[in-house]
Amino acid sequence: MSRSAKRFVLDQLDRAGITVGPTPPADVAIHDERLFARLLRDGTLGLGESYMDGWWDAEPLDGVLFKLASARIQDAFPRDLPLIASALRARLLNPQRLRPREVGEKHYDIGNDLYAAMLDRRMIYSCGYWAEADDLDAAQEAKLDLICRKIGLEKGMRVLDIGSGWGGFLQFAAQNCGISGLGVTISQAQAALANERNQGLPIETRLTDYMTLEGQFDRVVSIGMFEHVGYKNYRAFFSKVRTLLKPDGLCLLHTIGGNQSATHGDPWSEKYIFPNGMLPSIAQIGQAMENLFVMEDWHNFGADYERTLLAWRDNFDAAWPTLSARYDARFRRMWRYYLSVFAALFRARQTNLWQIVLSPNGVPGGYRRVT
Repeated sequence: MSRSAKRFVLDQLDRAGITVGPTPPADVAIHDERLFARLLRDGTLGLGESYMDGWWDAEPLDGVLFKLASARIQDAFPRDLPLIASALRARLLNPQRLRPREVGEKHYDIGNDLYAAMLDRRMIYSCGYWAEADDLDAAQEAKLDLICRKIGLEKGMRVLDIGSGWGGFLQFAAQNCGISGLGVTISQAQAALANERNQGLPIETRLTDYMTLEGQFDRVVSIGMFEHVGYKNYRAFFSKVRTLLKPDGLCLLHTIGGNQSATHGDPWSEKYIFPNGMLPSIAQIGQAMENLFVMEDWHNFGADYERTLLAWRDNFDAAWPTLSARYDARFRRMWRYYLSVFAALFRARQTNLWQIVLSPNGVPGGYRRVT
């Protein structure tokens, strides 16, 4: 390990107000001094992997990661090889279309037991709406109700959910609004459990790529799926939704978004959590839907995602004695790091949660915003 690497990293931690030493009272305890060179070589990939390997600890983890994000420490580091490789891969290839089911196999299929333990009772794997909610179940139900009201669901409507997960939204909408619907997912585990939970309701879940769909629907929603589309495919996504939506219909897009346009994701997240994932910007979404839709409403409640992620982490921690029979200690550190770093980014307001309501031709007389 070079002294210059150690000095550089320690200077950046000090700039972020992070203390190093035995924890507590210090913020970070470093167990392996190879960490310093690894961070310079591998950037955010090295930061996450070294935590998984037990080279450092922090308490609270999300608090330290928030300080790193707020100080924009990553901007001070030289461009690392994993970041360069991620950018080149995204530029030269179209991995989201080359391997459309990869994220399903590597993330959503890892175990319904994990997600059932971590999520709310409906298994909604996206940001809750905490405006008047006191717990995770209430926050997720409030979010589902908010979506139903934003798109004006009425009895007899047919609804498409692109990236429908375990079917929670369509189940809620069928039970409370009297709709019928189709959900599509690229996860075998999600499709199997969703169809078990769909029993007795006029909805179905298909294991298929949304680009293969035909027909038209009164309403189209996509909740937490657009992050997997990829910047080269944003226009194709909106074009496909336009063909699937009736001329007087409404679409609601619920997506995480970034404050600046990007063409690739974070190397650590791509490798361990969301293969080929990337966050759209306002500019990218606007350009992709130009001349296809009228933007009726754009709602940002990204601050609510921090609370959602920390609730998931609490549930994960509480369930670990049971989950540990199937998942190892390194997985536990990986998963806690994932939930903590995303919570930190939302707290730092470097990522957002947008709900966007779109109409093909404009709502006659204007759209009335729902909160």
